[in-house]
Amino acid sequence: MRPSTASTSLRLRAVGIDTDAENVAYLARGCAACRIDALRAASKVAIRAADAPDDAQPLLAVLNVVDGAGIVGADELGLSQQAFALLGLPEGTPVRIAPAPRPASLDGVRRKLQGEPLDLAAMRAIARDVVARRYSRSEIAAFLVACGRDDLERDEILALTRAMLETGDRLDWREPLVVDKHCIGGIPGNRTSMVVVPIVAAHGMLFPKTSSRAITSPAGTADTMEVLAAVELPMDRIRRIVERERGCIAWGGTARLAPLDDLLISVERPLALDSPGLMVASILAKKLAAGSTRLLLDIPVGPSAKVRSLADAQRLRKTFEHVGRAMGLHVEVTITDGSQPIGRGVGPVLEARDVMAVLANDPDAPADLRAKSIRLAGRILEFDPDVRGGDGEALARDILESGRAAAKMAAIVDAQGRRAVPLAPGRLVAEITAPRDGRVTGFDHLRLARAARHAGAPASPGAGLDLFVRLGDAVRAGRPLYRLHAETPDEFDLARRWCEADSGIAIA
Repeated sequence: MRPSTASTSLRLRAVGIDTDAENVAYLARGCAACRIDALRAASKVAIRAADAPDDAQPLLAVLNVVDGAGIVGADELGLSQQAFALLGLPEGTPVRIAPAPRPASLDGVRRKLQGEPLDLAAMRAIARDVVARRYSRSEIAAFLVACGRDDLERDEILALTRAMLETGDRLDWREPLVVDKHCIGGIPGNRTSMVVVPIVAAHGMLFPKTSSRAITSPAGTADTMEVLAAVELPMDRIRRIVERERGCIAWGGTARLAPLDDLLISVERPLALDSPGLMVASILAKKLAAGSTRLLLDIPVGPSAKVRSLADAQRLRKTFEHVGRAMGLHVEVTITDGSQPIGRGVGPVLEARDVMAVLANDPDAPADLRAKSIRLAGRILEFDPDVRGGDGEALARDILESGRAAAKMAAIVDAQGRRAVPLAPGRLVAEITAPRDGRVTGFDHLRLARAARHAGAPASPGAGLDLFVRLGDAVRAGRPLYRLHAETPDEFDLARRWCEADSGIAIA
């Protein structure tokens, strides 16, 4: 089709505003080329080059109207950083703007909000439109809330997993056995993956660990590994590292592995949403996209964990196994103790310190982190047909104690790009003390995690908590329960007030 002549063209301008996963367009209120009221009546606008035909694929964006010429002039159309990159036209290019039609897939979101289950076709349509940036953040949030309100049925989880997987690339390592390990989270510390990967890779099994950043926690595996080495690596470099070292610990966001999941997470994070159905689809889609053939899944159970009872853990286990089996992924689930934090540190730098102490066989390393890592690594080693059932844990312990795991971790860190200047815990420090004599009877994981996040973790890697007590420990009034670290005064004051109001540690 010929380009439309119904609208006057505007000059394209790059606006240096990071709007995360949302495309945003900016028009001056005094724009003479557009009827702004008509454009704002639509939920989004469609943007094309002025000489593009009407059937050319447009860029869809949310419209913001601005006053003053500091952002855009009256004859300009501004685009946020992400939108400008996606449009792919140089500044000054003539472009035209028109109201965008409403994505048809939003009917599926509306039906889900009304409690109707969605089939594969509906999930695929939503996935395609979200990845094509046809949804605003509020529309993505509506989909997430709809999925989390009554949770998803098993068939819906399977459909969403398939839809997520189809939105991106899928790696093929050309090996029959590619292992991975994942924890559903919710337990402060618990940085076992960074110990398990070098143990398993030192044995020779292929373990390409592509991890996410924290959503609601003070640190994800990628955040903690970034204390030691680069994690934002191009896929070709990740492939070379894995082929040479048999493992890596990298951020998965640089590869197009289930990109729908990354867009959903960008909205989940500030809303602190974390529904079971979405979690299953997110985890399995990412593992399948990364080329895994066998997955060990850790489900911690505890009074303040994500999963509070053994019955809930068993239901979640069956869902993971059902969806994994249908997608061709062998999933083995281990249900672990989630009654207290694992390790002493909560926050990237402090958690990395604990990991390196375990790998170095430091006698002062956290014993619980060491024991759990050996147990999980042993289960994965038994995926190797040459390792007899029941022998994996002893083999994992030998690899760790011999120093082979530490050497493998050093090789992986060097291959990914070792950090030149080591990071240190935050310089602003406060000790949070026991209000009375007694014994430690419980940990509020969510409150401790929020304390570390208030302190700045994971954005400030040195922020977090350094724990001094465990369940059952005797404490005296005025003695420290943990040390709070922060890097900026405002975050330090906020976190200290939060901790002093309620430490998150119960004493009876």
